[in-house]
Parts: sequence; C-alpha cells; structure tokens
Amino acid sequence: MSKVTSEDEILEASKSAIESLYGPEFEDLKLRVVFPFPNEKQRDSWDTQVTFLKDGLQYTVDLMIQESDGVITNARLIDTMKPL
Repeated sequence: MSKVTSEDEILEASKSAIESLYGPEFEDLKLRVVFPFPNEKQRDSWDTQVTFLKDGLQYTVDLMIQESDGVITNARLIDTMKPL
C-alpha cells in the first residue's frame, strides 16, 4: 500500500479495514477522530476512530493505521448501539 498522510487516505484505509472485518454491506462510514501516534513530532501511525451503520446498528471502531504503508496494526470494537 502507499503512504497514508491525508484525511482522504486515512478514510480509504479505514474503509478497506471495515470491509475486511465486517463485510462490504455497510453504510455512512465517517471518521470520528484522528490522532497522530505516538505524538505530533515523531508520528509513525494514526490512531483513528470510525463510525458506520450495519444492519440497523451503529458501530464505532478504533483503528491503528501505519503512516508509511497504510497497514492496520490494531482494530478494536469500541461500541455498538441503535442510532437515534
């Protein structure tokens, strides 16, 4: 994969990860927060939270995306809820 530095590239890497984990049938994928990791000066990854809808539920997933190649090194389900 290519280097991931912009918000659009982060969203595309997140979309690929969510498709792999939850299948292609989801909608309304949004970036919730994006933080550089470990810090602003020595960033090597992006700590990202995304939300999406699937089967009437809203999922929030935390992803760690390497900046150099877009590889997802960690994925964690944070929350599942019925949307308002």
